[in-house]
Amino acid sequence: MIDYGQFCTVARGAEIIGQRWTPLVVRELLCGSTHFNDIHRGVPRMSRSLLATRLRTLEEAGVVRRVRTRSGVEYRLTSAGEELRPIVVALGHWGARWIGSRLKRDQLDAGFLMWDIRRFMNVDECPEERRIVIHFRLTDAPSGERLWWLVVSGGEVDLCREDPGEQITLIVESTVRSLTEVWTGDRRPEDATRARAIRVVGAPRDATSLWRWLGRSMFAETRAARREPAYRRRESDSGRAPRGASRAGGT
Repeated sequence: MIDYGQFCTVARGAEIIGQRWTPLVVRELLCGSTHFNDIHRGVPRMSRSLLATRLRTLEEAGVVRRVRTRSGVEYRLTSAGEELRPIVVALGHWGARWIGSRLKRDQLDAGFLMWDIRRFMNVDECPEERRIVIHFRLTDAPSGERLWWLVVSGGEVDLCREDPGEQITLIVESTVRSLTEVWTGDRRPEDATRARAIRVVGAPRDATSLWRWLGRSMFAETRAARREPAYRRRESDSGRAPRGASRAGGT
């Protein structure tokens, strides 16, 4: 464990939360994951043994409690853990606002991207009268992570890595980078599809609804707002008003 050797409570708090991977483990717990395998799906590049160690440390610190249920062992945040929510969320918004968005190739992760899309999907926007099956083809992902299916039915979302054998509603073909850029707010979906960086195949009505169904990362609006002034300057420099703006300059 980190030991800064100071009585300062910033230092003592960082000794618990500042360990490698720990903020991301807390993020997964705050997002609602309680089972070990679900937590690990949110941090797929973390070893399972290290995850077990970090959870044990958080339990000893009073941030997490381990509960046995009929479905197995669950990890639940204590009141101390819940108090970390505004801190973690603020860190995410800070990163979206100030950290450069050009991702290195080794920062692109198809599995985490699809898991994040699955848990933040706007289920309430999906039609209730039929099952929605969205088949993702991530053309440059590792061979075992290229094909994914999101199945929405009865207000629930399942993420499958094998064909569920259902009728496909939409096919989304993209590179991992292009879909990540849209998901994180670095690129608008209409720009990506217009540039053919993302291709959506299916009934026009469903294709139009796709991005409303999927939504975006919880930090995407912050990132998009950060990029908007630059976008507006580019449009202004080229002698065109930004899309969506009136000739009088209103929005």
